[in-house]
Amino acid sequence: MVNVNICICTFRRAFLGKTLLSIAGLTTGGHTIRVIIADNDHQPSARPLVDEIRGQLPFPVTYVHAPAVNICIARNACLDHADADADFVAFVDDDETVAPGWLEALVVKAEASQAAAVLGPVRAIYGLDAPRWMVAGDFHSTMPVFVGGVIRTGYTCNVLIRWSPPYKALRFDLGLGQSGGEDTAFFYQLTALGGTIAFAPDALVEEPVPAERANMEWLVRRRLRFGQTHGMLQAGSRAKALAVVGAKIGYCGALAVLTSFSPVLRRRNWLRAVLHLGVAGGILGVRQASHYGQSAPR
Repeated sequence: MVNVNICICTFRRAFLGKTLLSIAGLTTGGHTIRVIIADNDHQPSARPLVDEIRGQLPFPVTYVHAPAVNICIARNACLDHADADADFVAFVDDDETVAPGWLEALVVKAEASQAAAVLGPVRAIYGLDAPRWMVAGDFHSTMPVFVGGVIRTGYTCNVLIRWSPPYKALRFDLGLGQSGGEDTAFFYQLTALGGTIAFAPDALVEEPVPAERANMEWLVRRRLRFGQTHGMLQAGSRAKALAVVGAKIGYCGALAVLTSFSPVLRRRNWLRAVLHLGVAGGILGVRQASHYGQSAPR
C-alpha cells in the first residue's frame, strides 16, 4: 500500500466543490490518501467552500492560501506541503471530476511500470449548445502524445508523480505561471532526469467544457500557447529547427485546404498548423501572452 497526496490548485472556481465530492467517492485500494488544496486568489476565497465540504471526505484535507494569480505558485505550494513520506503526489484540476477507480488505476500502472509519472485521460463533456463539429472531433479531451512510442512530456490535469529523489526536488517555473506551458516544462525536466512517463487509460477524469471555451478562437489560442512552450524548450540549431517547423506549417496548411470539405478535419489540420506556428514563435523568442487569471471563473 502507498501514501498518495492529491493536489488541487484553485482560483475562484465553485466547481471545486464537485471535484472534492468526486474525490470523496474514490475507491482507495487500501492506500493512504491526503488532499491538498492551494488557493491562488489574492484573498482566501476558497476557504469557506473547503471548510463546508471537508467533513464529507473520508481523507484529511489541507487548505493552503498561495497567492496570487500565478498557477505555479499554487502548484509549488502543493508540492511544498506534501507529506515527507508520501510515495506519490497526484494533480487534478478544479474543474474536473474523477472516476471512482481513478487513483487505483494510476497507482497500479505506476507500480507495474516503475515510471516517474503516470498520465490518465481527460474526457471533455460538451454542453448541448456546443458546435457539432467540435463534439464530433472531441477537440477538448486530453490524451498523452506518443513520439516513437514514448511520452516525452505531460500535463497536470490528470497525473500521478513519483515523490522520491530526484523528482522530489522538481518545481514549476514561476515565469510560466500566467502564460501557461509550466506543466510541459516540468515534465521535460522530469524526463531529462531519466524519468519515464506511462499512461493509464482507465484512470479517467471528466471535464465539462464551458461556453466560453467552446469556440475555435479559444482552441487556436491554446494550440499557439502549447507550440510556443515546445519551441522555447527546443535545443540545438535554431536555423535547422525553424526549417523543420516551416515545412510542418506548410504541410498542415496544405492538408487544411485539401480537407476543407470536412468541418472536423479542416479545423484539426489548421490547429496543427497553428501549433507549429507557435513552435516557430517559441524558437524565435516571441513573448507568450498572459492567460491565467485574466477572468474570474465561478
